Amino acid sequence: MKNTQITIQETSNDSIVKFVSNQILINGGSYEFTNIDEAKNSSLAQQLFYLPFVKKVFVTANFIAIQRFDIVKWHDVQQEVAEQIEAFINDGNAVVNEETATLKKEAIEIYAEVTPNPAVMKFGSNKALTQTDVEYKNIEEASKSSPLAQAIFTFPFVKEVFISDNYISVTKYDMVEWSDVYPELRSFIREYLADGKTIIKELPTQEMSPEAVIEIPKVALEGISAQIVDILDEYIKPAVASDGGNIAFRSYDEERKVVSVILQGACSGCPSSTATLKSGIENLLKEMLPNKINEVIAING
Repeated sequence: MKNTQITIQETSNDSIVKFVSNQILINGGSYEFTNIDEAKNSSLAQQLFYLPFVKKVFVTANFIAIQRFDIVKWHDVQQEVAEQIEAFINDGNAVVNEETATLKKEAIEIYAEVTPNPAVMKFGSNKALTQTDVEYKNIEEASKSSPLAQAIFTFPFVKEVFISDNYISVTKYDMVEWSDVYPELRSFIREYLADGKTIIKELPTQEMSPEAVIEIPKVALEGISAQIVDILDEYIKPAVASDGGNIAFRSYDEERKVVSVILQGACSGCPSSTATLKSGIENLLKEMLPNKINEVIAING
């Protein structure tokens, strides 16, 4: 797992910091260690417990969360910890020995919800699935990075698959009705996750379709672009996600005052998405950023 980069991410709990990887760390499930003895299947966790301020280590697909004792503040030590984790992984060491480790047991629940797009069904989960939203247009794309999406494509009625933090949106062909097929697909997803199988083995690349993966821009946005992203994140994304979709900022043309966004999941190709875009998103941005927005245009992911 060479060239792994670790970034530091604060959480709502000031005693816990997430160390996020740009590559997948483990195949599935999650691991929680509260002391060095519990961490016998993770050399990295054992190494971290030698730091006197480490209270708990939690490992998931692409981040490591660490809870500290109150003897230090994170801003004094977090950079050193990030470098230690990064060096450990880039030396070729496994984060967890998954062949012998015992997964933290999870009771997987999957619920199916209709969406405003009649071709799309949302399958929500009580399990975190990914930190980076990904969309697959066909089984060939899925085979490059997501065994879960690839498995879902084996159902002949599946046209597209979108995976977000805690749900999967599946687009079907018109040859079937959701009422006839969703129970089987829901059971399949639940069993797949309960078995601890790999969700995403590596993050998609731009060698796939340009909109296959939406990532936070490498360079911090400023000015109107940053304000647009904040408005989308606070006011638009939660509502869109509840309907099994996703909206992501693509660009802002300051001269033309035009915002470009990407629609994914249930929003992509949805008959009502254009109306929602105009009456909802565009009007909100115009209201909150007066004289800065003329139009919002959408790119279907």
